[in-house]
Amino acid sequence: MKLPHLLFASALVAGGVSAGFSAAAGASTPAGIALVKSRYVAIDNVCAWPMLATLPDGSFAAIIFNRPSHGQMEGDVECWVSRDGALWEKRGHPAPNEPHTVRMNIAAGLARNGDLLVLCSGWTDVKQPERPKQAAFRDAVLPTWVCRSADGGRTWTQHRQFPANEDGWMPFIPFGPILVGLDGALHVSCYAGEFADPAKSTKTKGWRAWHFRSDDDGRTWQRTSVIGPTHNETAIFHLGGRDWLAAARTDAMEIFRSTDDGQTWGEMVRVTERNEINGHLARLRDGRLLLSYGNRVAGQFGVMAKFSGDEGRTWGAPVRLARSLEQDCGYPSSVQRTDGKIVTVYYAKRVENHDRYHMGAVIW
Repeated sequence: MKLPHLLFASALVAGGVSAGFSAAAGASTPAGIALVKSRYVAIDNVCAWPMLATLPDGSFAAIIFNRPSHGQMEGDVECWVSRDGALWEKRGHPAPNEPHTVRMNIAAGLARNGDLLVLCSGWTDVKQPERPKQAAFRDAVLPTWVCRSADGGRTWTQHRQFPANEDGWMPFIPFGPILVGLDGALHVSCYAGEFADPAKSTKTKGWRAWHFRSDDDGRTWQRTSVIGPTHNETAIFHLGGRDWLAAARTDAMEIFRSTDDGQTWGEMVRVTERNEINGHLARLRDGRLLLSYGNRVAGQFGVMAKFSGDEGRTWGAPVRLARSLEQDCGYPSSVQRTDGKIVTVYYAKRVENHDRYHMGAVIW
């Protein structure tokens, strides 16, 4: 079903293009309205996998992985802040890594009191006694840290306790936004894989995504329910009241719905095609929902977006936001500025005229 008011699905015209990006043409819709966008290499030489959060002063914090590798070298996550989505400054390290580890998997958002929160896990390169040596930085998943900043991301504390997973499963891996519910509780999603044979390798035989809740403003967390029984990286979204959505990854993006504050999940809708992953949900000021997601379909690599005018039950035609020359791209996160323009950040390994990992930004 096409939404009759979906006017953004149109020809793409570059405006204010910088950092070596060139204009990218897209297919016009019958509406024929041009989507004007500016694109930037916002943070260079990082794999990023960014997650945005809007700070109390209206600026945007991006929590990113800070090394130019797909998580297979030592590194940690950084907090960068921007007032417009185009120019970014580095502020601090939420979860400094220890030797022979990489801290790279994150969820991020604001606590009820306005503090910036990051849940962060990663991998170790230290051989584990129960299994042979694995590939670089794939010997074991690191337990999640709860990281907190009361000064806009400049200084951080780390609380190194998080619920343990069941036997036979890797530790929980946080992903996506941390959001406040109507009753003041914080909500987030974590995923994990079930080991095929933990004595031999860290390979998995299945995935599962869970909903977690905190009733003390993010200091401690409790597992609430399973969101996706065969899903991994999952981004939640608060519709209002006790209603939530969760954009969960399998071979595509599937959206689950909860009407009881995450106690149960159902009414699944498949919203993208195969290899169109990962997804992020945001509310626009006109009331529509925005789903931004990566595209890893051969010949179509980049970042896409869709809109919904009925609380995520149906979605309009896709809009292309960015192109990539390689499949190693995506993981977008989006916010809307006070002037109505949308900032979408993502990562890419190689794009036209820029041959390095980076966090890209599109303002549209």
